[in-house]
Amino acid sequence: MTPRLELREVGFTYPGTAARAPFALRDVTLSVGAGEILGVVGPNASGKTTLIRLLSRLLDPDRGAILLDGAPLASLSRAAVATRVGVVPQDVPAGFPFTVEELVLMGRFPHAPGRFFESAADRAIAREAMDAVGVGALRGAPCDRLSAGERQRVMLARALAQRPRVLVLDEPTSHLDLRYQAECVGLLRDLNRGGHAPTVVLVSHDLDLAAHLCHRLLLLSAGRVAALGAPEAVLEEAILEAVYGWPVCVEKHPRSGRPSVRVVWPDGGPPEGR
Repeated sequence: MTPRLELREVGFTYPGTAARAPFALRDVTLSVGAGEILGVVGPNASGKTTLIRLLSRLLDPDRGAILLDGAPLASLSRAAVATRVGVVPQDVPAGFPFTVEELVLMGRFPHAPGRFFESAADRAIAREAMDAVGVGALRGAPCDRLSAGERQRVMLARALAQRPRVLVLDEPTSHLDLRYQAECVGLLRDLNRGGHAPTVVLVSHDLDLAAHLCHRLLLLSAGRVAALGAPEAVLEEAILEAVYGWPVCVEKHPRSGRPSVRVVWPDGGPPEGR
């Protein structure tokens, strides 16, 4: 069966400057199936953001190839890519002078870029996306009056309105409180169970979230693949300590076997008297 997403020895190099050495993402090879959730983890400056830009075709690889449903991503226009790949960014702009519904409807634009007005079908898809992430009651609210967590969910609704085959999430729970983090995880699980489930690429610093939610993890380090496999195989103490340069403790759930990562703090515990 043809993978939904495939990377073949993909590489990209940023030129260096007087203040910064060149950075390169090197030889990334992997395939992701339809409906699979792949977690991308790693330290800062490991290549996670570069990978997002390559998958959304903001950048084109200077080595290797990216295929979507067997077709080269480079053969598609950026508008065509936007009908197939939805991206939820980590930093949600606060100054949009639009309502929630207007912003979510922007996710429909790539499907008919020459059209000035949305169709009834577009509005129905947008309402479905808003209801799915719990912002349906906010459809008429101005985006600049929303909390950071509400804006994050609206951006997820906009990506869902694109009806993407691949959904790329950059730190999707970074602005959410504990309740909405749990709801976000539940939503992604529900999406994954659907008959037309998108492939999800989840980029996160939260190793526990990635371990709980993802089928496989891609661990990047300095632009290279340090490990790729099931969460319990990737989140091993020796691997993480080598990549992050810091001691950790990994515990596995007695029933599911899913790992949980705990940092070994320098002082060994909380302040005295607490």
